[in-house]
Amino acid sequence: MYESLGGKVVLVTGAGSGIGRAIAERFGTVGARVVVNDVDAGKAQEVAEHIASVGGSAMAIRADVSDGTDVADMFATLMEEHNRIDVLVNNAGLVGPMLHFFEADEAWWRRIIDVNLTGHFLCSHRAARIMAKAGGGAIINMSSGGATQSHRSFTAYDATKGGIEALTRAMALDLGPYNIRVNALMPGSIDTSGLPIEDRIFRGENVPLGRIGEAYDMTGAALFLASDDASYITGDVLKVDGGMTAQQRSATVDIMPPSGFPRIEDL
Repeated sequence: MYESLGGKVVLVTGAGSGIGRAIAERFGTVGARVVVNDVDAGKAQEVAEHIASVGGSAMAIRADVSDGTDVADMFATLMEEHNRIDVLVNNAGLVGPMLHFFEADEAWWRRIIDVNLTGHFLCSHRAARIMAKAGGGAIINMSSGGATQSHRSFTAYDATKGGIEALTRAMALDLGPYNIRVNALMPGSIDTSGLPIEDRIFRGENVPLGRIGEAYDMTGAALFLASDDASYITGDVLKVDGGMTAQQRSATVDIMPPSGFPRIEDL
């Protein structure tokens, strides 16, 4: 189904676990040459070895996407090995720590902004130049329902996701003339860590499809946006959320209820 991805060089950031790992492994199954990035070198290597063990092609590169020097070194290593990049999946990001607005500080804010938003920019800036010289490519960013409908106690996270959607549109305009497509995926409530069954039921009961998602549910959409089947799609956000954001009723996604907010007397 995705023959056009065979032999393509695909970099997936934050691919040591969760959605990133599932996407990296799925690209490996269709013949792509996968570059597995994570800030944890051991996790990246484990995923690369797994892809290779089932017949795929993969290499691991450790880098913190918020660090410009790390990103430059990562792309230098990638180019030394492959001399091209066809697809970039900007998956690396931080969700927490979860803090109410009153509990937050500048260091917390800057760290989440740096990893989630600046990391997308730094990796895209490197990849796009290479893609442009080669005649084109595809960049896939990672958004969230929090880009447009906020979570309690996720101020910085939601701000980065809104920024990522704006960045996606802006990059699509600037890079379209170079045949580089830029889109974003918007996951719904995805179980990336093996939630207890009672939590899965609770968080899935208000999702129209009746369940929370699995990391694997994100992989088909990623392959589609990277493939020639999406050759006339750019600047868009593809929802993979089981219908969660299509409804009027609220999904059970907030982890922090107002009862857990700081008391005025403690401010």
